[in-house]
Amino acid sequence: MDKMQPSGGVLHTKSAMRRTWPNRIFAATYLIAIFALIFHHCRNIISTTDRTTRSVTITMLVADLVLAFMWTTRQAFRMSPIRRQVFPENLTVDSSEYPALDVFVCTADPYKEPPIGVVNTALSLMAYDYPTEKLSVYVSDDGGSQLTLFALIEAAEFAKHWLPYCKNNNLLDRSPEAYFTSLTNFGTVKHDQIKVMYERMKMRINNVVERRSIDGYVTDEEAHRTFAIWQSTPGFTPQNHPTIVQVVMESATEKDNGRQMPNLVYVSRDKNKSTPHNYKAGALNVLLRVSATMTNAPMVLTQDCDMFSNDPKTPLRALCYYTDPKMDPNLALVQFPQTFHGINKDDIYGAELRDIVFGNCYGMDGLLGPLYIGSGAFFRRKIFFGSPGSHIPSQPSDSHHHVASKSISSVEVMTMARHVAGCNFEAQSKWGSEIGFRYGSLVEDYNTGYRIQCQGWRSVFCNPVRPAFLGSSPTTLHDILTQSKRWSMGLLDVTVSKYNPLLFGVQSMNPLQAFCFGHYAFWPIWSIPYTTYSFLPQLALINSSPAIFPKVTDPWLFMYVFLFLGSYAQDLIEYVTYGSTAKRWWNNQRMWMMRSLSSFPFSIIEYIQERCGLSSFGYNVTSKVVDREQSERNEKCIFEFGVPSPLFVPITMAAIINLWALVHGMKQVVMGNESLEDVFMQMFLAGFGVLNCWPIYEAMVLRTDKGKMPLKTTLVSTSLAWVVYLGSSFAF
Repeated sequence: MDKMQPSGGVLHTKSAMRRTWPNRIFAATYLIAIFALIFHHCRNIISTTDRTTRSVTITMLVADLVLAFMWTTRQAFRMSPIRRQVFPENLTVDSSEYPALDVFVCTADPYKEPPIGVVNTALSLMAYDYPTEKLSVYVSDDGGSQLTLFALIEAAEFAKHWLPYCKNNNLLDRSPEAYFTSLTNFGTVKHDQIKVMYERMKMRINNVVERRSIDGYVTDEEAHRTFAIWQSTPGFTPQNHPTIVQVVMESATEKDNGRQMPNLVYVSRDKNKSTPHNYKAGALNVLLRVSATMTNAPMVLTQDCDMFSNDPKTPLRALCYYTDPKMDPNLALVQFPQTFHGINKDDIYGAELRDIVFGNCYGMDGLLGPLYIGSGAFFRRKIFFGSPGSHIPSQPSDSHHHVASKSISSVEVMTMARHVAGCNFEAQSKWGSEIGFRYGSLVEDYNTGYRIQCQGWRSVFCNPVRPAFLGSSPTTLHDILTQSKRWSMGLLDVTVSKYNPLLFGVQSMNPLQAFCFGHYAFWPIWSIPYTTYSFLPQLALINSSPAIFPKVTDPWLFMYVFLFLGSYAQDLIEYVTYGSTAKRWWNNQRMWMMRSLSSFPFSIIEYIQERCGLSSFGYNVTSKVVDREQSERNEKCIFEFGVPSPLFVPITMAAIINLWALVHGMKQVVMGNESLEDVFMQMFLAGFGVLNCWPIYEAMVLRTDKGKMPLKTTLVSTSLAWVVYLGSSFAF
């Protein structure tokens, strides 16, 4: 990538990446090959008289048209990628003039998202190198768990020691867990004292979670009053409970060594049977309103509970954009990438998503800016309340209720905070449709970022050398596929709505930007070409059907070779350029195959069922809890299956069919029943499939640990593969 140097008092710089023109030239060349392929298919359909051959060719044409469409939309990311760099040391604004910052942290289930992780996230954010009196952390607990509130109360006490320790020692790792497990620990007396305090707090929090009760840990009368609502509310459940707003720490009254502490507020929105299924977006909108009644900071940071701050100067980097006079005045969002720790050395699940988190964001930044990826995003509060050209009041959210001179824990402020968190507050309003975080999709981040860009706002991508945030990623294949299925269903919500990026988006923004959003929106249709290429040529080979690809001596074969190698080579070069390895790229492309055979088709089926009223898909929180054996297998780069999930069935079927086809093809060639020249492409695809499916064969046959493929899944997949073969034998 290009190197940039600051000059004078420059706050940020940007430059086009060197690959821009090579990308454009390659895209034009590749597009010619695509048209040639389509022409080849159409000519074969017209010229053939065999009904089976025509049906197979039409199916292949449909698969290739989908591939061509997805490839075309992907090129929008590659047309003008840019890289930015910020220089917070050049900020001339006095810290007393920094805008106030409200930080939103969301959690939903203390058993899948351990409270100690939420605590580490909150503490790392509270320890920012930012005026503490201007910093407020709001934690939304959509599960309404007293365990989470207990953990935050413990964190508030520990923060009085941790925050000054971080700043006095100028620590970079301000998540206690990250700091105490790092290799840079030093054994000073103060360090040892702080570590003992942290371990005690951690033990208390983990104990109450294990016991599922705070009994015995809350003794004084004031603490009992804090938790009284759980005992006084009949039938209290995560889906049915009143509003809970608790000021855990107030900046105006809490100090460390004479300096004010940040505000820390616990919020659990009112929920009952009539609460709309707006999931995380609804929780964020409640935080938006509650924070407006208390602090109403003009800058808002949204953060996942499993992603902690890795750089205490991150807010200053965001300010470099917001205070730069050369920046677009319609800047709404500064997006930092999601970077994950704890990924095994080969990233077998493709969890780092380099192509999406980095490559696509750089590409969109050269247009109107990256999409909102749900975490690590600094917003201007006002952008949630209108387009750039509309009249947006300076305090748009219930500003007439906000009284700066009032304590955030005063009766007036708390009464209003509970009122705006009520489940009926949004009734007959524009919340979720025209203001706030947008509803109507399980991927509220994509939907919100897309909609505000349609209004005329823009964003920038900030990727400093030291990652701004570090988080955990799923460590089992089932969790990865379930997460992808949830994303896909959310994307389908947008695709079939009136806000479809290729219909509504192209009218509201730069067409290339609309293509970028469209590429994401149509993710689920990847299942069409991947399923076709994983089964159809292989079944034709097993049934000794006439070759459906050109012979080795046919010049048209070179077109297939160019399309295959060109696409894969470009992806590999980009993946490695963005700081990864060839082996991780291989695992990433394998995971795309698995998603396309599993998560994507399942999302389409379940989405149709939901639309027909046959089922209801909820927001499933991805578990962040990993047992010891599972963790050891993950570190050894061994795939984790373990559970008998339907999501494993199609990929296991594909593994069986491809192996069967490869063995059958080799046998036929050796026996002279088939010419290698005729079936080379089909055998290549089968061999490529077998190579990608090797972890599945291991899990089915060679492994004996708890993470192996369940016998039930193997038997079901084998039976269905046999049924598919019998069906194909009638078709060919």
